[in-house]
Amino acid sequence: MGADPPFADIRLPAGGPAGQPAGVAAASVAQVSVTRRYERIAAAYDLLNGPMERAGTLARRRRIVGRAVGDTLEVGAGTGRNLALYRPDVRLTATDVAPAMLERARRRAAGAPVPVRLERADVQRLPYPNGSFDTVLATCVFCSVPDPVAGLRELRRVVRPDGRVLLLEHVRPRNAILGRVADVLSLATSRLLGPHLNRRTEDNVRAAGLRIVEVCAEGIWREIVAGP
Repeated sequence: MGADPPFADIRLPAGGPAGQPAGVAAASVAQVSVTRRYERIAAAYDLLNGPMERAGTLARRRRIVGRAVGDTLEVGAGTGRNLALYRPDVRLTATDVAPAMLERARRRAAGAPVPVRLERADVQRLPYPNGSFDTVLATCVFCSVPDPVAGLRELRRVVRPDGRVLLLEHVRPRNAILGRVADVLSLATSRLLGPHLNRRTEDNVRAAGLRIVEVCAEGIWREIVAGP
């Protein structure tokens, strides 16, 4: 069974890890706002996501998490909903930027099928050396990252050359009318809850220098497998 550790609050040194500029430990104003939103809704987060889970997101999470192998980093782990879904041979590090979310993940880590190391870290400024992980995974994360391309570049940096980046994300609808609706709704959802409903995540993955290997598209949902 997994351990029940307190999470580590990562602080980067002034120079950052290899490949990152000095001063990366300072959070952007946008990230501070996002973190505060998730601190505010942490207690209700699972309840708010319940309808979406029952509508198919849980099955999608099971599929994408089940593909993780070896040394695995999950970014934006939130309340730890994925922790129970990992294969028992995975060596897992799970991060989030919001302490209140990580506290809930800590409770779930005790029942996980793998040992879990929980750490507080910003996906846009990951505190790990280049090529640290066989798998890097995110589910429903890049809808709320202030600079999604910067975060995806960090995933590319920390995954090993033969490793895989696994993503489950909702994206802007391709239908022109629905796309405009998502644009308008995002003005409210991003301010109140954090997520943008109109992110073009496949384009952002490519802009970050990742190579898309496989995409499973279902409505607004994308299960993406990418390589560095």
